[in-house]
Amino acid sequence: MIGYMNKLNQGVIAVALFLSTSANAQTAAPTTNAAPTSPSSIDQLIKKMTLEEKIGLLHANGIFSTAGVARLGIPGFMMDDGPLGIREDLKPGGGWTPANLTTDSATFFPCGSALAATWDPALAYQFGKAMGEEARARNKDIMLAPAFNITRTPLNGRTYEYYSEDPLLNANLASSFVTGIQSMHVAACIKHFALNNQETDRGMVDVHISERALREIYFPAFKMAIEKGNAWTIMSAYNKVRGDYCSENDYLLNKVLRGEWGFKGIVISDWGGTHSTVKAANNGLDIEMGTRPPYDRYFFANPLLDSVKAGKVSEATIDSKVRRILWVMNNTTLYKDRPRGSINTPEHSKTVYDIAGESIVLLKNEKHLLPLQTAGIKTIAVIGNNAVQTFHLGGFGAGVKARYEITALQGLKDALGPGFNILFQPGYNAPSMDYVRQHKIDIDQPDTAKVAAAAALARSSDIAILFIGGNRDYESESRDRKDLRLPFGQQALVDAVTAANQNTIVVVIGGAPYDLTAINRNNHTIVWAWYNGSEGGHALADVLTGKINPSGKLPFTFPASLDQSPAHYLHAYPGQGLKEEYKEGILVGYRWYDTKKIAPLYPFGYGLSYTTFAYGDLHCGQETYSANDVVLATIKVKNSGSVGGKETVQLYVRKNGSAVERAEKELKAFEKVMIPAGQELAVTLKIPVKELAYYDEKSAKWIVEPGAYSLLAGTSSADIRSTASFTVK
Repeated sequence: MIGYMNKLNQGVIAVALFLSTSANAQTAAPTTNAAPTSPSSIDQLIKKMTLEEKIGLLHANGIFSTAGVARLGIPGFMMDDGPLGIREDLKPGGGWTPANLTTDSATFFPCGSALAATWDPALAYQFGKAMGEEARARNKDIMLAPAFNITRTPLNGRTYEYYSEDPLLNANLASSFVTGIQSMHVAACIKHFALNNQETDRGMVDVHISERALREIYFPAFKMAIEKGNAWTIMSAYNKVRGDYCSENDYLLNKVLRGEWGFKGIVISDWGGTHSTVKAANNGLDIEMGTRPPYDRYFFANPLLDSVKAGKVSEATIDSKVRRILWVMNNTTLYKDRPRGSINTPEHSKTVYDIAGESIVLLKNEKHLLPLQTAGIKTIAVIGNNAVQTFHLGGFGAGVKARYEITALQGLKDALGPGFNILFQPGYNAPSMDYVRQHKIDIDQPDTAKVAAAAALARSSDIAILFIGGNRDYESESRDRKDLRLPFGQQALVDAVTAANQNTIVVVIGGAPYDLTAINRNNHTIVWAWYNGSEGGHALADVLTGKINPSGKLPFTFPASLDQSPAHYLHAYPGQGLKEEYKEGILVGYRWYDTKKIAPLYPFGYGLSYTTFAYGDLHCGQETYSANDVVLATIKVKNSGSVGGKETVQLYVRKNGSAVERAEKELKAFEKVMIPAGQELAVTLKIPVKELAYYDEKSAKWIVEPGAYSLLAGTSSADIRSTASFTVK
């Protein structure tokens, strides 16, 4: 193996020299989004390859790897899962069996919905850059991240991986993350293209959707990640769209992705998500990945070779795929000044801490128990399995072999020090879902003995902090949740502890909405945390104790009941006969609630602070704009409280008297700002007028409707503090 690797390394040098010294090469200065070699030099290399060698580049030769061409010094790709960090290495030839190395631990980063709750693209960039550095340290070339499918249903098992229900928030975070990870010359693989918005029947369901909803809601983040973030790879989704699997969908991959958006990189199938040879090859798929050998039987292996020889797929089509692969390699494996990596660094832990701290959402603080006033407190009851639960592993899909993870209990102990008597009771059982299925356990039944012990501890303590919610096994890829109820009989635990101690703080840890209706009604202090990475426990403790003023805002709506959610209200989930019709159209998330005048439990963009913010009058730069102008909106925001804090100013737009269906309001700009106590800040937000357009299906064009518009600035979609108006000519 060592001898082979030495030869391969020598070959890499040789091909790099070939590409840089070709007579036809037009060498450009290295950048983070352009290959250092010319297209003509790539074509010269393709001419040296046999058909068999070309085909060998187009399919997996391991769970996370592809083959190269050793004869020409072309390396393969090493890929890895990436939403939460660099996963552990696997045993060669052992399927998903871990290699059990001592060198493959990594930083556990916060989940996608946590990042979205920060509303901070700068943190998304830092996240991506840190992950890129860790990928380089582990010799990975493509990271299968970020994942940012729209939160269409709160039951989606991968909501914790994804970002938001809003296309603008998704787009800004995704493009920043991509830019960050690719600054290390590691390719981001944005996913899942497109409409992978449920796990139920994900490998077979056929999604039918209006073109307008597709363009306005589900495409924007992918488009920005490519056009602004310059993403080098993209993963096709498992599902079908309008009758064709995404991995062989000519409309998605050829017409839109490459034809309209100018995507230069490679399309990679989801693992096992390829269903044909000829159709997939001709309709835009570049690399077929999967988990099970023998790899020479894959659709893009021997069957593709046979199809080319039979004239069903042209060799020119194969060349175009190879050309794109080499282009990505020029930005990754063959990039001559590729940065060195680093892993498990203090800087990465700080990035985790910063994201975690800014993601935590204060839902309710009526009794002002938070931040904790420790004077007079001697005994603290910490209750709930989630206080000691770790979240770097669990369920099906991507996980991280974390070097460390600070639990909520440990974080509190570290923050408060030895002067407090912190006692713990688990309160509930959290068995794995595999165990639940095997033993047919009713996870909704509380453990009465554990509840009684927890209530007794709460009764004898000065204050009780209750940690409940989900975990990485309960929220998981490959399955959706059946409902929004808190699992493991946790509501009974909350009721018992609350009755035992009126000074009870409820901390919910999860990656997706839960039904907190009873808790919101009966409890005065509620905090929402997330699967927040290696430093999650420290960040949470610092929020509870006031070292961090919470500034997280919900990236999706929490319904008061599941039937409020549009896909469920319209009986448009999970589909019938493996056909899913997106009946809600453009009215996804808060667009639905606001337009239909439905009051959710917690609205999109909601989140409290330990201080208060007063909004002044909203002003437009001018009264009338033309289609090529940029709307300038300025509002003064004052921190009217006694502590400094961050506020996310959200700017929504409403078209007054629209001739077409519109949402009540749409998020068009936002900015997170730090404002010291007592100070006022003028916040200016920009909205290009062209971003006010709707997609007209008849003309297949974006149309900016002339007339009157309203600007609405607020602290959530339901809490509008100031308005202004303007006209588009």
